[in-house]
Amino acid sequence: MYEIAIIGAGPAGASAALFAAKAGKSTLLIDNDKGMTRRGWYENYYGIAEIGGPDLVETGHKQAVKFGAELVAEQAVNLSPGGDGITIETEGGKTYEAKHVILATGVLTDLAAKAGVETKEGTEPRIKTVIAVNAEGKTNIGGIWAAGTVAGVSVHAIITAGDGAKVAINVISELNGARYVDHDLLKA
Repeated sequence: MYEIAIIGAGPAGASAALFAAKAGKSTLLIDNDKGMTRRGWYENYYGIAEIGGPDLVETGHKQAVKFGAELVAEQAVNLSPGGDGITIETEGGKTYEAKHVILATGVLTDLAAKAGVETKEGTEPRIKTVIAVNAEGKTNIGGIWAAGTVAGVSVHAIITAGDGAKVAINVISELNGARYVDHDLLKA
């Protein structure tokens, strides 16, 4: 069983996976390779002069994998909470189990709604429905969290990346039983 599984590997999902894996948590990152980030061009992403969506997504994947996240190219089709965690079923017929699941599915709420996760009206232009979350990113179902555009934050990639990191830190903190902080220092 994974400690944390993230469904969706755009900026929110890859950022969440990066923080989770770097914190030493067994981390699964499921990506269906259909995210809207791949179609964008970014000149407003802090620390990067400019980058195409495919390169931004690939960089996020590489960072998460570098720290130990397992990246799986699949489409998650069902979530089943129960017992000590959540079972994730994929279109290819595989199942994965995780104590916590972070949904970072961009504009798609169907997987969440199918699992009984509450949704609400979105506030961003053209985003009709989002997952209802509290300030930490928790949904109404224990162990299921949401981050990024699907959780109602601005659709801008830099903001969704930050939200993915925030939610991952909250999950890590819950698993640890104490607030988690991750700061690196320059090497001398």
